[in-house]
Amino acid sequence: MKVFDFDNTLYRGESAVDFALFMIRYKPRIILWLPKIFRNLLKYKLCLIRQDNMEAQIDRFLQSCLPDPDTVHRLVRQFWKQHLHKLNTGLIRKIGKDDAIITAGPSFLLDPIQKRLGTSNLLCSEVDLSGKHVLHLNFGSRKVQQYRARFGSAALHVFYTDSYNDRALMDIAESVYLVRKGAVKRIK
Repeated sequence: MKVFDFDNTLYRGESAVDFALFMIRYKPRIILWLPKIFRNLLKYKLCLIRQDNMEAQIDRFLQSCLPDPDTVHRLVRQFWKQHLHKLNTGLIRKIGKDDAIITAGPSFLLDPIQKRLGTSNLLCSEVDLSGKHVLHLNFGSRKVQQYRARFGSAALHVFYTDSYNDRALMDIAESVYLVRKGAVKRIK
């Protein structure tokens, strides 16, 4: 089985950050959150943020900036019309129907493009859009927990990621490929 991270692997960039930037025209108060968003993104990239801190930051952002669920779904559809070009089609072609995408990104953002991704095995973070809070942040070792919950002891043959934040999945994978700016390099 092959497993793929999404952001900066199958998608060129951070899709949730791009979606927040996209929403500014509908929720201008997001501009006030940009320094926090980029500071936390940097901490994430440097593996310097704890999961509980990340969840708390996301919850505060959602409470402050997330519109009603119907509006969110409408905006997600509009977002993908403008951002599909950021998908890494070369890597997406490698995805088989039984492979998986395991990401910290929210399911409400990825579900609309699931068919384009070539698998129904999307293991994402879950957000309560009505209550505006994180139900499950699929980050760090939680990605392995979700993998085991879905696939049991099935071997993870190949894993593609952009980040050492995915060390837990790297550890259980037979082969690991690091994706940087679309270039793929085997590191394990």
